Amino acid sequence: MIQVQELVFEYPGVRALDGVGFQVARGEIAALVGPNGAGKSTLLRCLAGLDRPLTGSIEIDGIDVLEQPRECHRRIGYLADFFGLYDELTVRQCLTYVAWAHKLTAETVAAAVERAARRLHVDGRLSDKVGTLSRGLRQRVAIAQALVHEPTLLLLDEPASGLDPEARHDLAELFLELQRDGMTLLVSSHILAELQEYATTMLILRHGVIVEHRQLEGGEGALTVAMRVVLSEPYPGLAQLLQSLEGVADVRAGDGEATFRCPADAAVHRQLLKALVQHGVPVSSFAEQKLNLQDAYLTYVQRSGAGSS
Repeated sequence: MIQVQELVFEYPGVRALDGVGFQVARGEIAALVGPNGAGKSTLLRCLAGLDRPLTGSIEIDGIDVLEQPRECHRRIGYLADFFGLYDELTVRQCLTYVAWAHKLTAETVAAAVERAARRLHVDGRLSDKVGTLSRGLRQRVAIAQALVHEPTLLLLDEPASGLDPEARHDLAELFLELQRDGMTLLVSSHILAELQEYATTMLILRHGVIVEHRQLEGGEGALTVAMRVVLSEPYPGLAQLLQSLEGVADVRAGDGEATFRCPADAAVHRQLLKALVQHGVPVSSFAEQKLNLQDAYLTYVQRSGAGSS
């Protein structure tokens, strides 16, 4: 669905994107994470055909964004971090305006508006002026505008900003529903616990560079698992032993225990446990601990050395 190669974007004196390249498959929900100033918003704007990079290529659903931006806009829904709404228009008028802008036919506009409003739970506010709505409701209207033309790709920059916990949960459910309907989503957010509810892949962007792109669930290339070994008594040299075993990475040893990462494969786990026992390690427990999104993010940043400035 998304193919990006060697993307470079510069502001005066600043290289915001530095050779960015990645792919997102159709039907994925990709989490775009990274610190402030990493280039996330710039990347989303380039994908949406709103900013033109210095060099590189972007394809959305097989269409060249740089050569055919208007054609891509029909397939893309985009929500900016700092979005704007027409305060003097009603919710219905705002959604209708966007539907017409995306060239929906006269016969489908009304139904599309109703469907988008219902998905975001603002169907009871269709006659209200947007300027009278709360911050959270305005956010919902903005997301409904991004969805009104039924895009195949949804690009969202901090979509849960301003939403209460209940609304954030509803938003996560909506994203999963859209995925089940065949839509692809790329979501930028600082709230990793929120992304954990629905993301299937993770892209880490730091200093304009993708430092990691991994699957978060199932399939080839899925996240390795964290393992924890607890000992019944101290064993000097446990860290060195673990580091010498094939497939083991990110070893952290403490008093009477150690954690490490290895492939998510039961056969590998059996071999590792067997090796520990053969070396006389007094193993009390040997258990898998699945990484969450925040653990994965921090681990990858540390491993890549991206945390150093």
